[in-house]
Amino acid sequence: MIGVVFGGPSPEHDISILTGLLALRELEQAGSDVIGLYWTKSGVFVSVPRGVEAEAFVDGVPAGSEQLELRLGESRGFFQLAGRFGKDKALPLEAVVMATHGGPGEDGTLQGLFDAAGIAYTGPNVASASLGMDKLAFGSAIIAAGLPSLPRALLTTTTNDLGFAGPYICKPRFGGSSIGIDVVSDLATAKARLATNVHFARGCVVEPYRPDLYDIQVAVRSFPSVTLSAIEKPIRRSSDTEILDYRDKYVGGEGMVSAPRELPANIPAERAEQIRSLAYAVAEIAGVRGVARIDFLANDTELYINEINTIPGSLSKHLFVDPVIAFLSQLDDLIREAKERPAFVYSTAGADGLVLRSATSIASKLA
Repeated sequence: MIGVVFGGPSPEHDISILTGLLALRELEQAGSDVIGLYWTKSGVFVSVPRGVEAEAFVDGVPAGSEQLELRLGESRGFFQLAGRFGKDKALPLEAVVMATHGGPGEDGTLQGLFDAAGIAYTGPNVASASLGMDKLAFGSAIIAAGLPSLPRALLTTTTNDLGFAGPYICKPRFGGSSIGIDVVSDLATAKARLATNVHFARGCVVEPYRPDLYDIQVAVRSFPSVTLSAIEKPIRRSSDTEILDYRDKYVGGEGMVSAPRELPANIPAERAEQIRSLAYAVAEIAGVRGVARIDFLANDTELYINEINTIPGSLSKHLFVDPVIAFLSQLDDLIREAKERPAFVYSTAGADGLVLRSATSIASKLA
């Protein structure tokens, strides 16, 4: 049995539902033994009925869902609860497809829990998920590798100099999908946003705001070999917006699939090759596993790496058009990778008792 996990306590909860249902429906139609694992906003896992649609989640848990427990220890994994007189039943999951965007579903939290529970999963491992979600750490890694990126700095209430001139774009340090992003003219306004923007509670990073730069994106997948998608140029729904915002990316019915775009992007061959070369470099630095989307900022003469989305909207299925890779084939490859190349394998090598046998009493160490 294959699970598709989606939702979660994240600002991107709703988009995660769309991605999860796309994957779930594709596997259902192919006749796979598959189950939808919905992670509610309050952190509860439930299995959802087959054929469920997005509107069923508007008011919470869809009718017909069954609560699950995720357990660690000797009997670990997902369990269906049988009630007072029955016996709980373990779900025989071979692997789960991760369709969790943002928050604990994409920052390594859920990945670490699945590692401990012995559940094979698609997408990033704990380390690459954490790096991809932390805009400050990711930018620092890219700059340290000598790759082109706009400068970025951590903003706090005591920041007096960012090291570059305004206007500024302020982003949640841990977040994605343009949620919570502000464009401001000066440092004082940026600092004032710290108290008013709830998405900055865990940190805020600031970059120069460059209205002359446009967005360029390319997806990369790691299995069976590292390959890139076609290059995409997203298009803003309105010329009045300062950035490619949340509405541009997701509002339209099918997540990223329905967003306006130029695909493949109409760019010179030399620029396309530069993007591909940088994408391969980013994939290596970030330890891409599964499918990720790498976002760039560009104009006619400049190109900068912006960020990486380690579990992208719609799993970037719409970007694999040259050559065409069917969504079912993408899912099959993700699942094969999850089963054949585990994200993490625990080891107790070296824990042979030598230190414990040679240790004196704890009481003597406290004296």
